[in-house]
Amino acid sequence: MSRVLVVDDEAGLRRALAINLSARGWDVTAAPDGATALEAAASTHPDVVLLDLGLPDLDGLDVIAGLRGWTDVPIIVLTARTSSADTVDALDAGADDYVTKPFAMDVLLARLRAAVRRGAAGEGGAPEVVEAGALRVDLARRTVTRHGEPVKLTPTEWHLLQVLVTRAGRLVTQTELLKEVWGPAYGRETNYLRVYVAQLRRKLEEAPAQPRHLITEPGMGYRFEL
Repeated sequence: MSRVLVVDDEAGLRRALAINLSARGWDVTAAPDGATALEAAASTHPDVVLLDLGLPDLDGLDVIAGLRGWTDVPIIVLTARTSSADTVDALDAGADDYVTKPFAMDVLLARLRAAVRRGAAGEGGAPEVVEAGALRVDLARRTVTRHGEPVKLTPTEWHLLQVLVTRAGRLVTQTELLKEVWGPAYGRETNYLRVYVAQLRRKLEEAPAQPRHLITEPGMGYRFEL
């Protein structure tokens, strides 16, 4: 049974989530504020944290920072904020994914299951070979094949793909990608990402205009889907 820590100041939503998740086999711990959440995380060691950003005592970013000080537990941000900047800040601070209120329960459950799978995979180290449809990415040998045929990538294309593949299923923000691929002095040159992701799609996707694997989250970042 997977353990989830639900952090939200809305009593009705906490109760509804606890009932729905428990009915689907989850072990649920609920917290109404940031301080309680940090204490609960330390005592229960959840497999995933579902965190609202608008808490009465601590900012959600402070809770993320508090968790990231000692654990790599997957964190899914639950937010009603309309500004994508808040969500991007949370992802840059260490959150793994986000769900916007109002949400469908089946979508939330899928995100929770995916986060737990990624967390479990991370404990055993990143896989050397990742397969996604016709693609085979060998991270150890730094090679890519499509339908068994080798795909030639430039060093920058490879680095960008490597970052996305090693975090498959997770949204990686534009800032995070720029700093990892081009260096810490970069963070706003989003045109670089548009150009290189377009090049990767032309080389890797069956239909570059309708990508299945290199997904854009407008205004936020990119996600590699298996």
